[in-house]
Amino acid sequence: GQLPMLSAAEVESTLYQLNATEHRYPGPACVQEHIEAQAAATPDACALIFADEHLSYRALNERANRLAYRLRELGVGPEVRVGLAVERSPQMIIGLLAILKAGGAYVPLDPEYPAERLAYLFEDSAISLLLTQPHVQADVPLPDALPVICLEAGDTWLAGYDSDNLPNLACAQHLAYVIYTSGSTGLPKGVGNTHAALSERLHWMQATYGLQADDVLLQKAPISFDVSVWECFWPLMTGCPLVLAGPGEHRDPQRIAQVVQQFGVTTLH
Repeated sequence: GQLPMLSAAEVESTLYQLNATEHRYPGPACVQEHIEAQAAATPDACALIFADEHLSYRALNERANRLAYRLRELGVGPEVRVGLAVERSPQMIIGLLAILKAGGAYVPLDPEYPAERLAYLFEDSAISLLLTQPHVQADVPLPDALPVICLEAGDTWLAGYDSDNLPNLACAQHLAYVIYTSGSTGLPKGVGNTHAALSERLHWMQATYGLQADDVLLQKAPISFDVSVWECFWPLMTGCPLVLAGPGEHRDPQRIAQVVQQFGVTTLH
């Protein structure tokens, strides 16, 4: 047991040379800033497709900005956690983006979860605010005195708020989101990720897989599942359309196949 299993050269090669993977990606550390840059570069390009609704990069960015200004008014900023309990809709993507723009961290709360699990997540996550929808709010076990914003559709909602990009308050090491484990081995555990980690993951995916403007990516994972993170933000960073599967569609393989054909999807998980 005292004999070395590797020579000094093998130790150097295995532990240090093969692990020399550090790479610095260009640009800001926060994903929302890359999406804002893409919206400035291709404002009229299609950013989001949901059924018959198409949102341009300009429209998506401006709607998220208005909501982000509202969130700032309510105290959302770095390290502030904001819950998101919504059904699959454009408001889901706008809410995610607005929370990051405000400087906060999003905590997805699947309204289809059992009430007991949702009640635990509300308590454990220490969210300061919840974004939801009227028809969803009635079915979730809201803690007393938790502030709630019900997201509305359309371009006129929050029309009194500025649609310009907000000054970014988040830095690389601030929290970007908290996603909970399944809890199959005990109570669910909240796993937080930073802006730097998220940004580097998405830059690595772009360097590895190379989305182009003529690609189309399908978002179908529940936002309480970590695959959804890159599904939601990667295409918006790179200028290609994001197709959002409708409520229930993400569980129907035949419907997913129809969506792929209907919108010419090139990339999915």
